[in-house]
Amino acid sequence: MEFDPAALPGSTPYRLLISMIVPRPIAFVSTRSLTGHLNLAPFSFFMGVAGEPPLLALSVSTRAGEPKDTARNLIETGEFVVNAATEDLAEAVNLASGDWPEDVDEFALTGLTPAPSVRVAPPRVLEAAFSLECRTHTVVPLGAAPTDTRLIIGEVVWMHVKDEVLEPASATPRLVDATRLKPIARLGRNLYTRLGEVFAADRPRVKR
Repeated sequence: MEFDPAALPGSTPYRLLISMIVPRPIAFVSTRSLTGHLNLAPFSFFMGVAGEPPLLALSVSTRAGEPKDTARNLIETGEFVVNAATEDLAEAVNLASGDWPEDVDEFALTGLTPAPSVRVAPPRVLEAAFSLECRTHTVVPLGAAPTDTRLIIGEVVWMHVKDEVLEPASATPRLVDATRLKPIARLGRNLYTRLGEVFAADRPRVKR
């Protein structure tokens, strides 16, 4: 079957796209507004984009023609935190994904604990296996109103990682063990997935 995205109705191109680009890691993003209001929301258009400096990217679409709380907060304050979305937090992640009004505090809604960050003002999720404190690096507007999107690049300025998801102390460097982390990821429709089987494959050594 062939598809012309421009000829598909309504949100069909988006829904078809997210059913193909799977699994998608989830950025569970905490922000604080200029007035001090806390926000917590998941985004599955998310990835790492650079190592030096460490940069990550997420995209946030508009809601009813207006920027979502996350986009507005991180643009206005220049700070946000990406928290791990894992099996033990799956219910909270899904609950926070609702289009809640601006005055709803998703920390209170989900029962998660806001914990102080080191380098940025927004709190991290205390229960998260890792939290990446970020400063907004670049914001790229995409598309046109009222369905525009903001591609947000953030620089990671501090990392919190729980010991129990790290590799044994003998490992050098000591990295996060995905099987201990137990991340969840998004599929199409209302579907999520767990990690599944893990396998190793060394990159080819190419002589120069």
